[in-house]
Amino acid sequence: MTDVNGAPADVLHTLFHSDQGGHEQVVLCQDRASGLKAVIALHSTDLGPALGGTRFYPYANEAEAVADALNLARGMSYKNAMAGLDHGGGKAVIIGDPEQIKSEELLLAYGRFVASLGGRYVTACDVGTYVADMDVVARECRWTTGRSPENGGAGDSSVLTSYGVYQGMRAAAQHLWGDPTLRDRTVGIAGVGKVGHHLVEHLLAEGAHVVVTDVRKDVVRALTERHPSVVAVADTDALIRVENLDIYAPCALGGALNDETVPALTAKVVCGAANNQLAHPGVEKDLADRGILYAPDYVVNAGGVIQVADELHGFDFDRCKAKASKIYDTTLAIFARAKEDGIPPAAAADRIAEQRMAEARTRR
Repeated sequence: MTDVNGAPADVLHTLFHSDQGGHEQVVLCQDRASGLKAVIALHSTDLGPALGGTRFYPYANEAEAVADALNLARGMSYKNAMAGLDHGGGKAVIIGDPEQIKSEELLLAYGRFVASLGGRYVTACDVGTYVADMDVVARECRWTTGRSPENGGAGDSSVLTSYGVYQGMRAAAQHLWGDPTLRDRTVGIAGVGKVGHHLVEHLLAEGAHVVVTDVRKDVVRALTERHPSVVAVADTDALIRVENLDIYAPCALGGALNDETVPALTAKVVCGAANNQLAHPGVEKDLADRGILYAPDYVVNAGGVIQVADELHGFDFDRCKAKASKIYDTTLAIFARAKEDGIPPAAAADRIAEQRMAEARTRR
């Protein structure tokens, strides 16, 4: 049995013995009446209540779903720490094809499970869930963010997620080329869904050349019709091999950087919105050995979580955008720390995040 990246899915070993584990709580949820099967994983509450989205995905089996929830929850601890939020990390996954089984009854049942945690976990949108879904979940659970403005929420968090990734790209350009502008740079985006299509807009506005791919050909067609200057390629394999590619932006599912893709990359920078881009430990060193600058995913894609966290205190878009703008400075600081310590940027970001969580534990 394997996880979504093809690695052995020994869930109990990961949870209790692996360096990738250390989770505080994992909840398995089932509601037979609605067909709900879900996993809620809380990695850490050192900095505050765990905060992370709800992924709705047709996993091949339950073990893959648990493994993904564990990985994603751990990533949220680091993301929230690096974003300067007073939240720990958590994540939930709902097992199944949202196009086939998503229903009001299922979402309400899921909301009751989240509510049963009494505020230890705050949920939001992720792959396969949307603002309208969070409005339904919120009917059973007050610890729900990413709701519509009509229901007291902030709306679509992908707007600030893409803005943060854009700031991460600017920081990478400053570090590598001595200038933050992306004008005339060629950027390849894999996945132009909720976040990717906003990222295209930022890049085009600055005068970058954009190449895209997505498994949904209708989405690509609509994008290129709206922006004729955008070039589409058949798939990710073709995208990572585009000649003179400056920046590669994985904006779909995780595991995009692996033993097959890293040797084929033509880009000098990797900076994208997808979570868990490194397929396994060691990939960050492979990137560094090839001279490819990696902007850690959980740092640059934190704009969305900054937005949903702010929603808990009365949402203000300008305040959130100002916080998301700081992703530029945070990313530059990580590159500087990596150079100083002689380690890849991903390791530098982990050290900074772990230090903040450790300091929080000593204050408890």
